[in-house]
Amino acid sequence: MIETQSAPSAQSGTPAREVRVAIIGSGFAGLAMAITLRGRGETDFLLLERADDVGGTWRDNTYPGAACDVQSHLYSYSFAPNPDWPRSYSQQPEIHAYLRATAERFGVREHCVFGADVTSARWDDGARCWLVATSAGSFRAQVLVSAAGALADPTYPDIPGLDGFEGTVMHSARWDASHDITGEKVAVIGTGASAIQIVPAIQPEVESIAVYQRTPAWVVPRTDHPVQPWAQRLYRMVPGLQRAIRGLLYTSREILVIGMAKRRALLKPVGRLAKAHLERQVRDPRLRKALTPDYTIGCKRILISNDYFRAVAAPNAELVTAGIAEVRPRSIVTTDGIERPTDTIVLATGFAVTDLPIAGRIAGRDGRTLAEVWDEGMVSNRSTTVAGFPNLFLLVGPNVGVGHTSMVYMIESQVAYVDHALRTMDAEGLAVLETTPAAQEAYRALIAEKSKNTVWLAGGCASWYLDRHGHNTTLWPDFTFRFRKLTRSLDRENYVGIPAAAPARPEEAA
Repeated sequence: MIETQSAPSAQSGTPAREVRVAIIGSGFAGLAMAITLRGRGETDFLLLERADDVGGTWRDNTYPGAACDVQSHLYSYSFAPNPDWPRSYSQQPEIHAYLRATAERFGVREHCVFGADVTSARWDDGARCWLVATSAGSFRAQVLVSAAGALADPTYPDIPGLDGFEGTVMHSARWDASHDITGEKVAVIGTGASAIQIVPAIQPEVESIAVYQRTPAWVVPRTDHPVQPWAQRLYRMVPGLQRAIRGLLYTSREILVIGMAKRRALLKPVGRLAKAHLERQVRDPRLRKALTPDYTIGCKRILISNDYFRAVAAPNAELVTAGIAEVRPRSIVTTDGIERPTDTIVLATGFAVTDLPIAGRIAGRDGRTLAEVWDEGMVSNRSTTVAGFPNLFLLVGPNVGVGHTSMVYMIESQVAYVDHALRTMDAEGLAVLETTPAAQEAYRALIAEKSKNTVWLAGGCASWYLDRHGHNTTLWPDFTFRFRKLTRSLDRENYVGIPAAAPARPEEAA
């Protein structure tokens, strides 16, 4: 086992550790960045990880039924294919194991500092570095890469009385495996991607399950199946076959963009598929009506499941569409006056996506945090850099999200862009690299233009893809290969750089 590095105690008074590149997070994005650096011989970097293991989202989300909704061959690194996936759609333990094995294989686990929750990161203009405070010590980094991700911190609903509930309350992203729900009366609040996996997984075990739905979701069949041993052997013997399947999967999913971002009418066949799936599995017309969305498919995330509808229609299940009025010590009361006895509440209420939690901890040149700068909406250049935040690179930042394909493809595109920026700094002898306000305004205009008439803005729903101003700050509103083209190399003309030998004054940037 490789020894991982440890940081000095935050209380020890030990001087801050110097490092060229500090990476926040060790999920798919953080590991990809680290592997890329290590691959070209860079060793002066650290991954600051608040937990005790790598894996990010796939380490934290251990709820029953947790699985990916993108096929395994596509939801993995292009440079690290895994011929041993046991299913066409991988489950959480398998993805976490893959990330752990990949970190070991490429020698980046030894660069991890575990138990290092970043409490603040501040740009020091005089020293031209980032001062990073963590729960495991302090660091000084020339470059800061935030790979904290959008699915890092769960959101909790503001429901009257929830704090006074005497039973068990747990968020889907903070599942308590020690709590036995067998025979309990369980309430699941939310009907998003986590809920449709949790509900069928626990429904057979509980006495009753009440699913509290605010908005129904479009659900299509999940074409999941075991991967036969002979196929795994074939993938090992002919690596090109797995790459070809990956390419076919990518292409087939990219076709959805035509309907989502170009011509919404082309989504009608997908909508018909989802309706047929619902009609096959739910015979009760009243329940079927309650489960039928009134917005265009794709406006919210399209979900995949073969057993969610069956679970909701089970004798011990109830779909609750009335709003929650309050939570009492042992029950939930809805706005129609009905009180339902409850032992455990599962909050399947998602994550803080449109206001990245890490943004409140990163302060730029003028002392303002990213969250403050983004108060009127996220802005960036190429979804990666922000004016006023020198030497800061965001992975899985604004408008990198995708609702139709693998996030790993977008991550690898961004990592290539960041790596080119770092190599440009080396080649030009730059101490500081910063994008311009004009560049990020141009990029914001590009996103706004591409978002017009897309299903996310014109599909008749209010989704987590949009911020409180109604702007798309989450999704890339076009084909993903166009994002890759846009980030293939650094747009040097949109950056100012300060040579290492120059005075530490921004106005002297060249």
